[in-house]
Formats: sequence, C-alpha cells, structure tokens
Amino acid sequence: MSGSQVAESATIAATATVYPGCVIGEQVEIGSGTTIYPGVVIYAGATIGQNCILHANSVIREGCRLHDRVILQPAAVIGSDGFGFAPDGSSYYKIPQVGIVVLEDDVEIGANSCIDRAALGETRIGRGTKIDNLVQIAHNVVVGDDCILVSQSGIAGSSKVGNHCTFGGQAAIAGHLTIGDNVMIGGRGGATNDVAPNQILSGLPLMPHKQWLRATMSLPKLPEMRKEMKQMKKRLEELEAQLMEKK
Repeated sequence: MSGSQVAESATIAATATVYPGCVIGEQVEIGSGTTIYPGVVIYAGATIGQNCILHANSVIREGCRLHDRVILQPAAVIGSDGFGFAPDGSSYYKIPQVGIVVLEDDVEIGANSCIDRAALGETRIGRGTKIDNLVQIAHNVVVGDDCILVSQSGIAGSSKVGNHCTFGGQAAIAGHLTIGDNVMIGGRGGATNDVAPNQILSGLPLMPHKQWLRATMSLPKLPEMRKEMKQMKKRLEELEAQLMEKK
C-alpha cells in the first residue's frame, strides 16, 4: 500500500493487494485476495468482496457494494449520480441521489462503463452478468443474473431486466420498463414497451428478429419500388381516362 492514500478506518484484508496511487476512504472494507490497481478511488463506506479485481482508474462511490470476484475494467465508474433533475423555472434543480449500487458475485464491468447510483434504494446488477465497454446503466435499474450487455447499450432509469438476457451493441431500453427472462435484442434495437420473456427481437420499434430481417431486406429496393408505383399510378390513371371516354 506504499504510495496510496488509505484512511485509518479502512479495513483491508492481509491478502489483498493495493498498488501505489490508490485512494481508499473512511470505513471502506476490502476482502481477501482482492487486487486494487493504480489510480483506483474508493469512496467512504464502500464494500469490496473477496478476489475482486479493480483495474486502473476505476471509481467506486460512497456506500456501494461489490460482492465476490467482481472485475472492473479501467475507468469503470460504480455509483455515479443518477441523472435526476426537476424543472425550476427556466433552470433545473438537481435531485439528490442517495441510493447505492450493488454488484453481485462474478459481475464484470467494461472499461468506461457507468452504473449510476439509485435515487433511493439500489441499482443492482445480478450474479454473473457481463457488461461490455461504454455501457450506461441508469439509476434504480435492476439487471438479472447471467445477462450480456454489449458495447454502447443503455438502460434508462427504473427499468427491470430479467435473467439470461442479451442486448446487442447500441441496444436501448426506455425507462420504467420490464424485460422478461431470456430476451435477446439485436444491435440498435430499442424497447419502448414491456417485453415478454423468451423472445428474439430486433429493430425500433422492436419486432421478431425474422420479421425484422425480411423488412431490412426490402429497404434497398424502396427507390425502385417507389418508381414502379409511380409508373403503375400513371398507367392506372390512363386506363381510367380511356374507360371514361368509352362511356
């Protein structure tokens, strides 16, 4: 721990490793076998379990809890303020975010991903879930066990995601939704309503993946189809004019 700033009230297991350049706040607890790499900042009251790996420059804000075998890739942020603001005339009033984040056993958070603390209560990431780089999880979100969230995906506030879900790159979940178990959403897909379990979906709005594939296959043909429709409309008008003349 030489070269690190460690509060006297912090409790660090004898088998934990803390590299130089770390800042560990008051009442922090760090379990056995955990490795804290240079530049990590752990705010007061945070709890880090056993055999965790916190890579360089990751941040754990006050009161947050990491269970066992959690991995944070460089510059991951756990417990940043949720994005909560109330209109106050022409400006906005910041709503205090006083909850925490809980990462259960075997969770991995990718580089530069952000898990926001709850406004009240908890933002929770379930056991075994793996989150890629550049993912945003908003306040009070609950993600189930063994989920996969691919890079640049995002979940808005207070949504709940079931177990064994997979979200492709840039997939998005609107706020206050419930996503059932075993849901797969393809890259750039977006959920704007609750999603029932056991589905494979793509697109915005979401639709069954096979239906989405058929729809996207038609997109390159739209200019040609538009031209043909104009020709058909013109021909139909000519035929109608001929019929009127015969009358």
